[in-house]
Amino acid sequence: MAMGMMENLGSVSTLWSALVSVLLFWPVVNNHVPAGLRQWLSTMVDKLTSYLSPYLHVTISEYGHQRFRRSDFFLAVEAYLSHACARRARKLRADLGKDARTVQITVDDHQEVTDSFRGATIWWYPSKKPPRTNVISFYPRDDDARFYRLVFHRRHRDLVLDAYLPHVLAEGRAVTIRNRQRRLFTNNAPGASTSYYSRKSVWSHVPFEHPATFDTLAMEPADKDAILDDLTAFRDSKDYYAKVGKAWKRGYLLHGPPGTGKSTMIAAMANFLDYDVYDLELTAVKTNTDLRKLYIETTGKSIIVIEDIDCSVDLTAKRSNDKKKKKSSDEDDDDKPKLPTEQEKDEASKVTLSGLLNFIDGLWSACGGERIIIFTTNHKEKLDPALIRRGRMDVHIEMSYCRFEAFKVLAKNYLGVEQHEMFVEIRRLLEEIDMSPADVAENLMPKASKGKKRDPDACLAGLIEALNKAKVEAAEAAKAKEEEEAAAAKAKEEEEAAKAKAAKEKEKDDEAAGTKHEELFVLDDRRDHICQDRARSGSPSL
Repeated sequence: MAMGMMENLGSVSTLWSALVSVLLFWPVVNNHVPAGLRQWLSTMVDKLTSYLSPYLHVTISEYGHQRFRRSDFFLAVEAYLSHACARRARKLRADLGKDARTVQITVDDHQEVTDSFRGATIWWYPSKKPPRTNVISFYPRDDDARFYRLVFHRRHRDLVLDAYLPHVLAEGRAVTIRNRQRRLFTNNAPGASTSYYSRKSVWSHVPFEHPATFDTLAMEPADKDAILDDLTAFRDSKDYYAKVGKAWKRGYLLHGPPGTGKSTMIAAMANFLDYDVYDLELTAVKTNTDLRKLYIETTGKSIIVIEDIDCSVDLTAKRSNDKKKKKSSDEDDDDKPKLPTEQEKDEASKVTLSGLLNFIDGLWSACGGERIIIFTTNHKEKLDPALIRRGRMDVHIEMSYCRFEAFKVLAKNYLGVEQHEMFVEIRRLLEEIDMSPADVAENLMPKASKGKKRDPDACLAGLIEALNKAKVEAAEAAKAKEEEEAAAAKAKEEEEAAKAKAAKEKEKDDEAAGTKHEELFVLDDRRDHICQDRARSGSPSL
């Protein structure tokens, strides 16, 4: 048995000696052997090395099969190593990522990083592909593409492929989400110029830095708590949505007068959920197909917003009919040259109500998950009922005028005041007067007057003055409206009286005309009788 072991060791040492010899003489072979033979020898050396080595290799390329977009897996590995393994590396690279909040520390190229997972030791090797020489490329990313090489023992194959790599992907995505700078997107208009690398993108973005939160949102506390509970339940209900067979999305309709905080509510939602915001401008979308493309290009953990939906495009049948009537009435003017603005209207968005409904809850809406769709409007009654029914707009939130509880939030935010003797008067006035939170906040701003900022007393006094002024204006407007209605009613009565008088005079004239006609008829009849009598007596006729 000992002799057998010695023979095996001898054969292994012989193979290693041969391999070392090949590696030593490989530069000479590379320079003097033809390309075909050199490739065959290289393949054989790789096979021999893989046969003798107990370690397996996995390569994760930066771009993979997508030439213009970095691999999601590569980015996840980069984030995972920077978070979990960077402290064990000797050479690091610092960079401010495109969408990062802080400086990102990553492992530098050609540095070995060791990781452990369930008792298995794993080695990572960040590397960079050497540039090709004497090649002119229109795709510069191909020349400096980077990759990660993962090395592990063959006995851990199933553990690494089935458990470790999914673990790296999940942890890397979590780190990316925690470190990323959230973004505010807007859709590109057709034909708009974009950069070389983003020319295929249908969205452009800037960092989302709106400071609004639910703590600073002027709203009734009970309504605010209900919205927070609903958002939290949605965020944590991925498995529930899958269980009931629904796409993981939710719709919110924000409606109310201007200045009541609809846009601020959207920003507070995004900050609470840590979501990106996609501001969809429907007038820049040409067709329903383009609308679907925009939806597909959105990511999870995002809010898709269409503001002033009633003013964006013609969506109701009533408006379509009005458009057709206008078109038919303008057929006689076809020979007249159109102004550029009219031509632009002819080329306007052709998004239909059906296309928008499919965008909200059709088959395409199930592409991806964890999305919130928000519509805003100042006139809820103008929207088609099919557009805002439950299942499409699941939650209807009325953004109303400022009341006392909302005012207290604004007073705390703007003035740092939670209690004040003027609050009693302000509360009474806010119950009588409709004033938007935006107008209340404007009156609470500590504006500078003659080089000196107003103190809270002056700001609150100014708000009371504004409320009293609004009260007087409202009373005057109501009085003017009553007078206008009274004048309209009086004018209507006078018009009806004039019509009645005209009808009575006409009736009188008709009676007079009838009487005169009867008198003439009697005279004619009498003349006929006289003529007949004279004819019988032989006298000459009249």
